[in-house]
Amino acid sequence: MNSMTATGEAYTTRKDASVYETEDPVLYEVRDGVATLTMNRPTFNNAQNSQMTYTLDAGFRRAVDDDEVKVIVLRGAGKHFSAGHDIGTPGRDINKSFERQSLWWDHVNKPGAEHLYAREQEVYLGMCRRWHDLPKPTIAMVQGACVAGGLMLAWVCDLIVASEDAFFQDPVVRMGVPGVEYFAHAHELNPRIAKEFLFLGERMSAERACQMGMVNKVVPREDLERATYDWAARITQQPRLGLSLTKTVINRAEDLQGLRATMDVAFGYHHFAHAHSQLLGAGALGGHDAKSMVQANKQEGQA
Repeated sequence: MNSMTATGEAYTTRKDASVYETEDPVLYEVRDGVATLTMNRPTFNNAQNSQMTYTLDAGFRRAVDDDEVKVIVLRGAGKHFSAGHDIGTPGRDINKSFERQSLWWDHVNKPGAEHLYAREQEVYLGMCRRWHDLPKPTIAMVQGACVAGGLMLAWVCDLIVASEDAFFQDPVVRMGVPGVEYFAHAHELNPRIAKEFLFLGERMSAERACQMGMVNKVVPREDLERATYDWAARITQQPRLGLSLTKTVINRAEDLQGLRATMDVAFGYHHFAHAHSQLLGAGALGGHDAKSMVQANKQEGQA
């Protein structure tokens, strides 16, 4: 082992074997001052690969740049809002390079734990923080599963409207990591409820999520679209700058309450856990993959 390798400076080569089932992982539409971003991988329950994440980022930028857009709605095609990060479909593109949107370097050729750390600074923590702070109101329209990485997409939005059949879950403690990378659990929920949510990894119903203050409104599935776009239409009647300034004040209040610092701490522990798991020979996900995570849920009566 030479000194360059010993200090972690050596580069590596990783093969990208991803195969996409669609060239349009996010659909974009504007109507009556409302931009709609629809996650469009229903075959895989809108699991988020990098193709989808970068397309979402471009869609949010497009909506912000469009002076006709006052409000942004984020939704998922098909039965579920989002089953979380893509850890098992043919389109899992963890080893593909993309044109980066932050100042972090490319992750693909980086050794050891730096590989995931650099990638997730960009596509998870970095993008989610940017979306949370974009200057136009956002509404998540949630049906079915909102699991793990799906939480990050809903939580960055200013409002969450959910159907009665929606459920929220972060089961990734089973992988040995302390929750998803955009760690808002202790701010979206009372700390004791957040511990329950993570320790047990069980589903939280839309009704209970609303009681906890994590969801704004719960409606029957057939009324979800109407209820979401009714709120969006009403918000479009407010002045653009007033909406932006109001959002900024509340977001900064969240930061003063520790939201950003909590995420920084959790992100460091998250990647320590990934590295620990790899050192033990279990891979970055504690020996789990998409299939084993689904099976574990079924064994616990959660699916």
